[in-house]
Amino acid sequence: MKFLFIVQGEGRGHLTQAITLEEILLRNGHEVVEVLVGKSSSRRLPGFFNRSIHAPVKRFVSPNFTPTPANKRVSLIRSVACNLVKLPVYMNSIRYIFQRIEASEADMVINFYELLTGFTYLLFRPSVPQVCIGHQYLFLHKDFEFPRVGKLNVALLKFFTRLTAIGARERLALSFRVMKDDDKCHIRVVPPLLRREVLLYESCKGDYVHGYMVNSGFGENIMEWHKKHPDIPLHFFWDKWEEEPVKKVDDTLTFYQLDDVEFLRQMAGCKAYASTAGFESICEAMYLGKPIMMVPAHIEQDCNAYDASLSGAGIVSNDFELERLLEFAETYEPRREFVYWVRRGEYLLLDLLQKNAADYSQTLFNEMYLVEEFI
Repeated sequence: MKFLFIVQGEGRGHLTQAITLEEILLRNGHEVVEVLVGKSSSRRLPGFFNRSIHAPVKRFVSPNFTPTPANKRVSLIRSVACNLVKLPVYMNSIRYIFQRIEASEADMVINFYELLTGFTYLLFRPSVPQVCIGHQYLFLHKDFEFPRVGKLNVALLKFFTRLTAIGARERLALSFRVMKDDDKCHIRVVPPLLRREVLLYESCKGDYVHGYMVNSGFGENIMEWHKKHPDIPLHFFWDKWEEEPVKKVDDTLTFYQLDDVEFLRQMAGCKAYASTAGFESICEAMYLGKPIMMVPAHIEQDCNAYDASLSGAGIVSNDFELERLLEFAETYEPRREFVYWVRRGEYLLLDLLQKNAADYSQTLFNEMYLVEEFI
């Protein structure tokens, strides 16, 4: 089979999921013909993605969350206002996505939570079947538990998630734990998509705290904490591209630009992990048996953090209060059941993708047969 990927380019989660799924498909004799990645003026495509992905990569302008002036939490009002101004640009992107889908001769489109994919299927109705993949589709599951973030916020999050999945035959919801499928909402619960490098790493307990911030404004909080605890080594990754690749503040505090090879190496050897609650890195830390502190940067990450805490991953905080993380690390016990769940992922995903392709082919065959009978 031939696949076309369409990937939301914010953060590293969807990008690493795309890399992982391509690896799985290539190992099993399939082909990824092209990867379309959403871009914005506030984000840069990490170098590790271009190095790791095999298929040709093309970019298009896509909506993006806009952070507050302090560059920490996401501002919903600012995000809506900024994206409304760019509607004509996004319409051009939708046309471009449709053109690439039709020209690719792909058998299936895999949508990694990109909003404009849903609008492409709404407005142009491409002939290629679409399957959506992402932890966010678990938000539509009838049994998903939400944190206390307000009914309006939950309603908006679920509405946005439905928009990304317009025209999708199936929604594959990546989950921290085993859950029943939700047939009514076309949701199939599957394990996280972790790269083979994560599965092969040998975890050891170092003396430093490892971290990742999706918005670089949190760096100020790390600096303030470091001044009070200069003896604790901190290795933090951020999305601040104007800085040098490695910014060594002093002997015990270093900031890194996002590089996936170095990120995973540091993850495997850390004492504990602090993050802005992106799904992918939480899963990597859980697999490697690391205690986690989650500091959400927007409502989606609020839900990630709460769901991960229910699965025993770690603790949730409003700020990088690393002393709480270190205290939690003293009594943390790794979740072995999560490791077994992850290892089932490749077989479950391949089975679901091939089943959807077979069902779609049978539907086309039946429709053609009826037309021939009518003629």
